[in-house]
Amino acid sequence: MKRTVKRVLPVLLLLAAACGPRYGLRVPDALVTKLPYESRIELLESENDLALAIDRVDEASNEILRTRDALRRAKTRQAAAQDEEKRAPDATSREVAQLAIEEARARVEYLRAKQRLNVAKQEVEALSLRCAFARFELARLEATRKAKVEGSEKLEPKKYEGQLSECEAAVKAGQATLEADSAQEKTAREGWEVKKSALAKKTFDARASPYVENL
Repeated sequence: MKRTVKRVLPVLLLLAAACGPRYGLRVPDALVTKLPYESRIELLESENDLALAIDRVDEASNEILRTRDALRRAKTRQAAAQDEEKRAPDATSREVAQLAIEEARARVEYLRAKQRLNVAKQEVEALSLRCAFARFELARLEATRKAKVEGSEKLEPKKYEGQLSECEAAVKAGQATLEADSAQEKTAREGWEVKKSALAKKTFDARASPYVENL
């Protein structure tokens, strides 16, 4: 529990500062500190959900970095394949080099499509994190009002419920926009798989061809 709190609290402060008036409505900490131990335990589920949302944002960011590195390598391989074509000593070598160029180009196009999807996913996960923050604050409000903490009666539940509903609707809309990016990523990957198979078949007729680098 303590490890989760240590991780979540700094994020709460950052989110409150970043969100501003949008999805940034908070329950004063002074009220929460007055909660009895039993009420604090009831907050664990929403607190853990917030920690998981943080993990998903981190993973989305890491995937962007991994794809960026893969894209850089793919461009290097494309340039190398083009050089090989120029130095090809015979028709067979030239054909292999041309297939390698086509595979490299398809790989680059696929990775670009994947990166567009990655960025869109990161944006949705970041918004989902704000929703988790709003959900956590609503849970804090409900806990303070249930425990009849002095001052909690002045807070309006509808405002906290409203910011959560608005945020969840925005996430739903964001997820809907991912469909087009996902379709483009799938099409680009299938195109790359075709070029990769052609190159592998030409070079020792194996998926483990030394000319083909798997992602």
